[in-house]
Amino acid sequence: MYIQSVKLENFRNYSSCEVVLKPHLNVFSGSNAQGKTNFLESIYLSSIGKSPKTTKEKELILWGKDRAKINIKVKKQYREETIETTLNTNINKSIKINGLNIRKIGDLIGEMPVVYFSPEEIGLVKDGPADRRRFMDIDISQINKNYFYLLCRYEKVLQERNKLLKETKNFDALKETIELWDEQLADIASKIIYFRLDFIEKIKTPAKTVHANITANKEFLEVCYQGINLKSTKEIKEKLLLSYKNTLRKDYDFGYTTIGPHRDDIAININGIDVRNFGSQGQQRLATLSLKIAELVLFEKVLGEKPILLLDDVLSELDPKRCKNLLNEIKDYQTILTTTKFSRKLDEESAIFNVKNAVITEKL
Repeated sequence: MYIQSVKLENFRNYSSCEVVLKPHLNVFSGSNAQGKTNFLESIYLSSIGKSPKTTKEKELILWGKDRAKINIKVKKQYREETIETTLNTNINKSIKINGLNIRKIGDLIGEMPVVYFSPEEIGLVKDGPADRRRFMDIDISQINKNYFYLLCRYEKVLQERNKLLKETKNFDALKETIELWDEQLADIASKIIYFRLDFIEKIKTPAKTVHANITANKEFLEVCYQGINLKSTKEIKEKLLLSYKNTLRKDYDFGYTTIGPHRDDIAININGIDVRNFGSQGQQRLATLSLKIAELVLFEKVLGEKPILLLDDVLSELDPKRCKNLLNEIKDYQTILTTTKFSRKLDEESAIFNVKNAVITEKL
């Protein structure tokens, strides 16, 4: 799979723009604040249904305009697809796939799988567990729509259980009424954890291989799931129900549920050291990048389509040798890469674009 073209209208600083992309590497070169990152943002938005930069969608519309549009044409193995996103200042965004409106974001996720890396994505490793849970949740949702809906259901039931914990005045009365919510929560949570365990199992080997290749076998990356680690949903559910019972007093005192997939994490080690807390910024960045590239391998294996890689300002952080190793790792995937300068020779299926004041021109 690869993107054939991207057309923007009043998106961020683009008043009007249409770009025909190549199937391999597409380099967007130019000074800062010209629109390179905004271009990547439009593609991510068309894949996930939300921006990686802001939750305020009005900020995505060109100043002084009421509406913005993104039109993306995608070439898949057996068909072509068009994804059109319309943003409005007064109403919610609308998304069409091949001209038909979708009703829920879950219907969009997985149609055009992307892997996104920007300098901020280093938070996947160095920031809190929420960033790592988000990493798993976005990836698994792109592979399996059912997982996305499980997350939505889990959030609703979790809110109800937390509400009961906060509002019930008598602890003995709580013990009699909370079992119903425990049963529902454990049933959904066990499936979420099972999906996550399967995801980590499938991504850990390619992540380790990619990291070793980029670092010329000087660093070895290990990832594992931190939470309940059992082999079946039945076992996980039984463990959760027991844990809910054992932590009920603490949950009651705190006013929220203290265990479950909303509290789990991923351990990330390099050469046996916990890189989340003790790694250098360079190690944290490279570990994040290795995980992102491992996503490509997993997506292709599960979906039967090559996903699209979006790399924002990555090369400036790598030395020449690691930069070369990185480009070799991604050579078989359509990659849209932004940088301030690029001088490497490209194949016929790749291109360099200059970006200046939201005007994109291909360098011939």
